[in-house]
Amino acid sequence: MATIKEIAEKAGVSPATVSRVLNHDTTLSVSTETKVRIFRIAEEVEYVTVRERKKNQAQHSRLNIGVLDWYSELELLDDPYYLYLMTTIEKECALANIGTFKINKINDKYQVMVSNLDGIIAIGKFSKEEIKELATYTNNIVFVDSSPLEKIYDSVTINVRLGIIEAIQYLMELGHTEIGFIGGTGIGDHKEMAIDSRKTVFKTITEEYGLFNPDFIYIGSRISHLEGYNILNQALESKKLPTAFLIANDTMATGALRALHEAKINVPNEMSIVGFNDLVTSKFLIPPLTTIRVHMNLMALTAIDLLKERIYKERVIPKKVLIPCELVIRKSCKKRK
Repeated sequence: MATIKEIAEKAGVSPATVSRVLNHDTTLSVSTETKVRIFRIAEEVEYVTVRERKKNQAQHSRLNIGVLDWYSELELLDDPYYLYLMTTIEKECALANIGTFKINKINDKYQVMVSNLDGIIAIGKFSKEEIKELATYTNNIVFVDSSPLEKIYDSVTINVRLGIIEAIQYLMELGHTEIGFIGGTGIGDHKEMAIDSRKTVFKTITEEYGLFNPDFIYIGSRISHLEGYNILNQALESKKLPTAFLIANDTMATGALRALHEAKINVPNEMSIVGFNDLVTSKFLIPPLTTIRVHMNLMALTAIDLLKERIYKERVIPKKVLIPCELVIRKSCKKRK
C-alpha cells in the first residue's frame, strides 16, 4: 500500500505538500504541473501488478493506440478520476507491449501525430461531432466510461446500480433511514454531456426501500472539491439534515468532509459519508473514506481486449461491457445509536 512518504520522495516534495494536494487544500501555492505530478505518482505507487502477464503478442506487430481524455489538464485536477483512468490505461498498454500516444485537442480539432494509428481509446463523454471527427482517423474506437452510438462502437462502463445498492444497504444496516445525495453536472464546456446516472439510480433505489426524500438531494453545477464544499455548506443551512450522504464523486466528498470539519460536525459520529470511485487518495482523507470502488484496471484491460478483437479478429458487431462496482468500507460511516 502506498504511503504519503513514498509519494513525496518520488515527486520531490515534502510529505506535507503531498497531503495538502491530495486533500485539495485551496490555500496551498504550488504549480498545476506539480499537482498533476503528485496525483499521477499517487496512482503509480499504488498500482501493483499481482501476476506476471504472458507476452503473447509476438505473432502480431506492435499496436499503436491513441488515448484521449475529454477533460483538460486543469479539469483533471478538479476531478482526477479521469487522470487515474488514463494513467491505468497507459500502464496496461505498456504491459501488453502496445504503444500509446496522447491525442490532444488544439483549436477545437484533434491532433493525431502518427500515421500508423491502429485504434483509439476515448475516456469520458464526447459529442456526436467529436465522435465523427475521431472516426476520420480510425473505425477502431473504444469508449471508456460512456457508451455512445452503441450500434457502432465498443464501450466499457461501470455498473452504477450495483454499487449504489450495496452502499444503501450498508447504510441501512447501520441504522440510517435518512440518506441524502450530493452530485454535480460537469466541468467547463462538458456540462451538457455530463448527465450522471448516479442521481437517477439513487432516487430509484431509495424509492424502492421507501427512503427517498427530495429535500435531501443536492446537485451542484460542477464536479469538484470546491463544489462539494459549497453544496455541503448549503445543506447545513436547511432545517433538517440526513444522517448520511452518498456523494457521487470522491473529490466532491473531500470538499464535503472539509465543510463538515469546519462546521464542527464529526464524521462519522454525527454524519456518515460514502463516496464513489475509490480514488487512491481516498484512504488518506480524515477520516479515511468509505466509498464505492470502480475497478479501473479491469476497465483498462477490457478496453484493450475489445480493441485487439476488432483489429486481430476483425469483429464487426460492437460490444458493451459492464464492470461491477463494490463497496470499500473504511471509517467515514458509523452505526446509528
